[in-house]
Amino acid sequence: MLNKLITFFIKTFGCQANLADSEKIASNLKEKGFKEAAKLEEADWVVINSCAVRESAENRVYGAVNRLKEKNPQAKIILTGCLLYRGKRDLAQKMPGVYLVAKKEWPEFIENNFGKLTGRPVENRKRVLVKREDGHYALLPIMEGCNHFCTYCVVPYARGRQTSRSFQEVIGEVQKIASEGYQNILLLGQNVNSYRPSKTGRVKGSKFKTPFANLLFALSEIKDLEKIAFLSSNPWDLNEEIIEAMALPKVSRYFHLPVQSGDEEILRRMNRGYTPLQYIKLVEKIRKRIPDIKISTDIIVGFPGEGEEAFNHTVELCQKVGFYKAYLAKYSPRPGTGAYQLEDNVLPFEKRRRWRVLEELVNAKKRSIIEL
Repeated sequence: MLNKLITFFIKTFGCQANLADSEKIASNLKEKGFKEAAKLEEADWVVINSCAVRESAENRVYGAVNRLKEKNPQAKIILTGCLLYRGKRDLAQKMPGVYLVAKKEWPEFIENNFGKLTGRPVENRKRVLVKREDGHYALLPIMEGCNHFCTYCVVPYARGRQTSRSFQEVIGEVQKIASEGYQNILLLGQNVNSYRPSKTGRVKGSKFKTPFANLLFALSEIKDLEKIAFLSSNPWDLNEEIIEAMALPKVSRYFHLPVQSGDEEILRRMNRGYTPLQYIKLVEKIRKRIPDIKISTDIIVGFPGEGEEAFNHTVELCQKVGFYKAYLAKYSPRPGTGAYQLEDNVLPFEKRRRWRVLEELVNAKKRSIIEL
């Protein structure tokens, strides 16, 4: 067994944070002597990095596992990612024979399984040296988790409470990857505005006090770096210092600012922490400072209690703001979230209709790929 070249394949669902996690997992497995398979049907081990943000995403994961068992019945399947928040007992019943590995359990799992298979010792590194596939573009998580608890969202349960990587660690990693030829980076966090390392230190030449603004300034000083993008910001703590830092020449002019709804009562039920008017005024402030900025957003249609009038408020907000793009979702209840206790009282066909209205309004003429 030790002489056999063991292969793996990673199937990733969901957001860029999951993609970054998959890059790290792949790098770790390659360090242990595994080879990445070209197709999942050819792999000895298949890692499914799951998403649970919506019921449809969860169902795609279940479907992928079932298809894999048919196409590659000999493969050992590992499920990781956000779906693990549902609990291993429930998942084990739905997917018997699948290894269930939470993100924090990966070091122990690799030690107990992969190290023995390859005969290589598993190094206890604080951070894995990530090998990225794209030579010019790098995903870089700067924080993990979230403390806000929007009532529709599973992230605080799936990824835990917010923690931030140290300032110097982020700077050091960006310097290294920039020296290796990566010209563009995408900083990742559920809400990068609230990036709070334990110690920032003084940044030469910076006038900022907000940690994330300081980080953007420090990264913009790295010579080999051409473009800095980030996902995501949220309206409730996007302050003037961050807006000022966004105006730095190397910072991307594409900016994602989730609104979720244009109705004040729905936003209150969602626990979003702002009103539609406050959102509009914030957009005006951003555009005044950065006139060429392109703003995209997230919108959920069919949230519990969203009547026709409330939905029309969202339509009106979209018309006023003029989004570059909107990522639209039909509400689906997520177990464990605050909104799960609310009656899902908007019928499926009405959710689809509202989705189509906004798709036509915002996205119909903007189907080209967005440049970061």
